[in-house]
Amino acid sequence: MQYCSVKPFLLVLDNAISRVSAYLISLTEQYWEWMSLTNQIHSLLSGEMPRYRLNPFNFRRKQTMKIVSVNVGLPREVMWKGRPVLTGIFKEPVEGQVRVRFLNLDGDQQADLTVHGGAEKAVYTYPSEHYTYWQRELPEMELPWGMFGENFTVQGLSEDAVNIGDRFRIGSAEVMVTQPRVPCYKLGIRFGRADIIQRFMASGLSGIYFSVVQEGEVETGDTIQLVSRDQNNVTVADITRLFDRKAADPDLLHRAIQVQALPTNLRDYFQQQLEQFKKLKVKRESP
Repeated sequence: MQYCSVKPFLLVLDNAISRVSAYLISLTEQYWEWMSLTNQIHSLLSGEMPRYRLNPFNFRRKQTMKIVSVNVGLPREVMWKGRPVLTGIFKEPVEGQVRVRFLNLDGDQQADLTVHGGAEKAVYTYPSEHYTYWQRELPEMELPWGMFGENFTVQGLSEDAVNIGDRFRIGSAEVMVTQPRVPCYKLGIRFGRADIIQRFMASGLSGIYFSVVQEGEVETGDTIQLVSRDQNNVTVADITRLFDRKAADPDLLHRAIQVQALPTNLRDYFQQQLEQFKKLKVKRESP
């Protein structure tokens, strides 16, 4: 009897809590939209390239991380600024299962292995959510999946929420996050415009490189399952920010150097930056 008399009250309370939660969610989303807008206005007034701000709240609300498209392509020769260039930037969606190997995907190759591919850049992924931003930035262009040269166009992964060293299972393969992408001029070839390099870096929408821990088969629609989380908590976006030498962050530099999953050349580079920062600090503090 007591439960029956309390039940209507509990239902009303539950409904009220749900409404308050929905309201708080709405306020949080509005805050991030406002922050994005003010950042764009500030960048335009200061003459800087507008920087896209990711909304981590949206990432946390994602229900499913999955592959939207698997894209592969073999190197081809194209003309760029009057000279022939061999590039593997052109990727196209494929159907069915594709074998993920330690150095690349079946049916996919890189033209210049000194800067592309290899064990630490075996698979390049790009969030499908970023395409919305680029469609606003480049309304005159068609942007099919694979436009950025990614092997996996994915849903639910964010550079701000994925740590260097995180491991994921995709299909029967297991991969590990290693670094963000720093594009070369060949992205300009794909887009037919050289300014895309600067715009890409300024956006902060780098995409994510994986190394392959275990070979396996993947296909469009496969879910992406988190296997383990790197406890250093250095995100892909953090590493991208460290490339901006004007925004020195010694604490983040120190943490990044400790991440074993980060390629050695990047850890060495950040170690040099940290040492330079310390020297400048001593010089400024000396009488």
